Amino acid sequence: MTKRTLLPLLIALLLPALALADDWPEILGAGRRGEWKETGILRAFPAAGPVVRWRTPVGAGYAGPAVAGGKVFVADYQAREGGGSERVLCLDEQTGKVLWTYENSAAIYNKFSYNNGPRAVPTVDGERVYVTGAAGDVYALKVADGALLWKVNLPGQFAAKMPTWGFAASPLVAGNILIVPCGGEGNARLLGLNKLTGEEVWRALPSTGDLGYGSPILVQAGGVAQLISWVGGEIASLNPLTGQTYWQQPFVGMTPAATPNTDGQRILVSDFYKGSCLLKLATDKPAEELVWKGKGENEVNTLGLHALMTTPLLAGDYLYGVCSYGQLRCLDAKTGERVWESIEATREKKRWANAFLVRNGDVYFLNNDRGELIIADLQPTGYREIARAQLIKPTSGGAGDRELGKVNWALPAYANRHVFLRNDEEIIRVSLEQ
Repeated sequence: MTKRTLLPLLIALLLPALALADDWPEILGAGRRGEWKETGILRAFPAAGPVVRWRTPVGAGYAGPAVAGGKVFVADYQAREGGGSERVLCLDEQTGKVLWTYENSAAIYNKFSYNNGPRAVPTVDGERVYVTGAAGDVYALKVADGALLWKVNLPGQFAAKMPTWGFAASPLVAGNILIVPCGGEGNARLLGLNKLTGEEVWRALPSTGDLGYGSPILVQAGGVAQLISWVGGEIASLNPLTGQTYWQQPFVGMTPAATPNTDGQRILVSDFYKGSCLLKLATDKPAEELVWKGKGENEVNTLGLHALMTTPLLAGDYLYGVCSYGQLRCLDAKTGERVWESIEATREKKRWANAFLVRNGDVYFLNNDRGELIIADLQPTGYREIARAQLIKPTSGGAGDRELGKVNWALPAYANRHVFLRNDEEIIRVSLEQ
């Protein structure tokens, strides 16, 4: 074989491996579907556990990290006597070194429950990163150096009512529009802001009840891009560029916290009290059809799936998610009926016990609120655990009577064959490379 023929062969062999490394630029990964598409990921842990590449101190917060362009973005809160500061940190992905810090000492953290840190995962869009703080500040920062490009305050500028648990939804980029759940007056349930300037482009839907805590998503269906939002007692579809309403499906959730999930053809939402709801999207126009809706409001004797923070994932004819008291459940996606449940992933049948699900090829990675990472095979036939390792210490309080006394409720990020996790003390990068 000549050098001339060898070079193209080497390039052809290398390109697939290079293409399959991927960033995690927003909540639940690119597209917000809870899918990790990289290959070369381990299916068993070393005897000593996965290798921790670095640990970097951070302050308190529930906001999971985002990873893009060789950088890691995470928000925290530094409490001080008489006040504190909400921060956004940018770290070097390879070393964990803090590259820059943006600090907002004006954020007021005494007006909502669980007030020890921000909740929303940052959203990275090219040269900019967008962050919603727990007190309602929305920041646009320069990725290169953390310079503030613009900031809006939702309660101050749009008369947004403070949600009981603080502002938690991650902003969403659609073209030149930044979509922000607001809950403001004058039909400002949702805002479309110019992502370059922060100026209002559109506002949509009246604000009724609590804003909720789940993040909006985008789906391409019915020949158009649709913004899907579950706020104010209904699932709504809008034109993300104009705010025009396409359709609305009533579904009252007491605490909408889980982000909607989609496979491009269906929309799934789940609520702690009301259960789940599945919609089928039309193919010829922006419209929807109700497939099924959960029954019953008893948080203990639940019939289907009553998720709180965990976004359930659609998987063909079935779906998987964590119910109100830590039960990992499989439901028949055609009917909403329960197929099986297991308490193995969370270990405790306790209120709000939780594990975040991410699909990678033929398996699922689950981060439970005890700080454990689990690799599992989820099938209609049941739960099969492949591997489990303790990765990070649970440090957050307020979870009631839990075995460890503390929990970890921050979403993980999976990027470039690593998982990134944070608690109230540190953020870590852990290798999952084969």
